[in-house]
Amino acid sequence: MRAMFKELNPPSRVLMGPGPSDVHPRVLKAMATPLIGHLDPSFLQIMNETMELMRTVFETKNELTLAMSGTGSSGMETVFVNLLEPGDKVVIGVNGLFGERMVDVAERCGAEVIRIEASWGDIIRPEQVEEVLQEHAGVKAVAVVHAETSTGALQPLSEISQLVHEHEALLIVDAVTSLGGVKVGIDENEVDACYSGTQKCISAPPGLSPVTFSRRAAEAMAKRKSKVQSWYLDLSMIQNYWGQERFYHHTAPISMNYALREALRIVMEEGLENTWERHWKLGRALQSGLEGMGLSLHVAENIRLPQLTSVYIPDGVEDTLVRKQLLEQYGIEIGGGLGALKGKVWRVGLMGFSCQPRNVLLFLAALEEVLAQQGAHVRRGEGRTIAAEIIQK
Repeated sequence: MRAMFKELNPPSRVLMGPGPSDVHPRVLKAMATPLIGHLDPSFLQIMNETMELMRTVFETKNELTLAMSGTGSSGMETVFVNLLEPGDKVVIGVNGLFGERMVDVAERCGAEVIRIEASWGDIIRPEQVEEVLQEHAGVKAVAVVHAETSTGALQPLSEISQLVHEHEALLIVDAVTSLGGVKVGIDENEVDACYSGTQKCISAPPGLSPVTFSRRAAEAMAKRKSKVQSWYLDLSMIQNYWGQERFYHHTAPISMNYALREALRIVMEEGLENTWERHWKLGRALQSGLEGMGLSLHVAENIRLPQLTSVYIPDGVEDTLVRKQLLEQYGIEIGGGLGALKGKVWRVGLMGFSCQPRNVLLFLAALEEVLAQQGAHVRRGEGRTIAAEIIQK
């Protein structure tokens, strides 16, 4: 048995897919900090500090802001199972895989789902939301994906938020890929419920889901007529653990909370606006470099995320072979297309600690070489030159 299972020694990778991102050495060090109990006064202080850091990154004063035990999908379920009851009407924008996932989760809550459709790579338009809200009375919530990880589209929130509140509904936002990478603006955009994940632009390992709820959302949850369908994700109990009562609900993942606190501290040290600017600048460098090579991008420039880029696979090029060569020859991980984009695009991430100039130039050089090996026509050296010029400005 000892001969079969050797000491853990995973290969070194440059994580440039849709997540997880590379983790800062300080975050890994924090995870090696000795455990204490989940009700230890020192850990309760760590929770308080983490809540305050989350509020800063979410740009909110919401009291009900905490980290759910689980990945970003647990945050999605937390929001829907706590806000929705059987028969509630919810409007969901579907312009990619994660809009589809919200529909699935909402239907499992027994809600009546009203879909707003847009093509994969486009955004949900305010006029679409207005039309649906005028046609359907009594809508409880409207949900959109701020950063659609399956496509790389960035959803504007301000106009939709105004329409939602004019119709006395709640606004739900998926910020799994946007938080820490671009401005989310919870209070500025009057978002009522938002969830994210630790493994994208926050650059901690996957395992926690930051969530935040407005006073309106908290009041809606307090008026529920039925029990929350999930015991594990029931905020009526969990908020008593994160709040003043400190009432036991489940054993918190201690080391992951250490990691989240340190990752958020790193964001604060850089400065939130500086973090956004780094993602925008290097995202522009990567995207301009890809176009300089002669490749085409899937999402229109004016709605394109900086931290997640979908690039069309050139004709005659084998999707999985390119990704395999990048991984095996250069240690670079990128993602393939999902759903309607499967086999059509690659998804390239520049998130958090992975969003570095050297990764942009390394990836462009490696992709150029691999594509040339497959016989694809690329403009050799042009992409790197263009990217380098943007980086140096």
